Amino acid sequence: MPDRSLEDLNSAILKCRICKDAPLKLPLPHEPRPVVQVSETARICIAGQAPGLRVHESGIPFDDRSGDRLRQWMGIDRDLFYDASKLAIVPMGFCFPGYDKNKSDLPPRKECVAKWHDDLFTVMPQIELILVIGMYAQAYHLGDLREKGVTETVQNWNRYINRNDGPRILPLPHPSWRNTGWLKKNPWFDSDVLPVLRSEVQRLT
Repeated sequence: MPDRSLEDLNSAILKCRICKDAPLKLPLPHEPRPVVQVSETARICIAGQAPGLRVHESGIPFDDRSGDRLRQWMGIDRDLFYDASKLAIVPMGFCFPGYDKNKSDLPPRKECVAKWHDDLFTVMPQIELILVIGMYAQAYHLGDLREKGVTETVQNWNRYINRNDGPRILPLPHPSWRNTGWLKKNPWFDSDVLPVLRSEVQRLT
């Protein structure tokens, strides 16, 4: 059990500079700005990947087109989405990781998971459902239970949401607009998964 409360952990996360001052490999190429939303009452947690540049600039999680699509998927407005008493948002990396040589977002920094995640989820035992977005979040929250790829893991959503060990998990693809093609190729996501997602969100908020 962590020796710090959720309030203390949140305060420490918002001040964290480990990826800049004591990185595992190369340091973060800009000043850290951790983005997280937690509370002792939220029953749903959104586990994403890492903030993009726009979120880094605003300090507001999912404050971009991906967030617009995610809120549409969930069937809720911005007010509910940003109500920390209802929804926690814990990405795998709290800071924007920067771009690679092709101007694509780098993977989430590994320092965050190693330092914070286990303790965070220990002090939020009230979480009943985790929306696990993308392969990095699926790797952490599902471990060996996940399938080879994101598509296969999301296809097997029923296997994870009905488990009895710990919070129930609903895997989702990333809501990035770059995934529009994926959504067109996989119409079962809209017909099978989204109704369950919206029903669970309504029930738990």
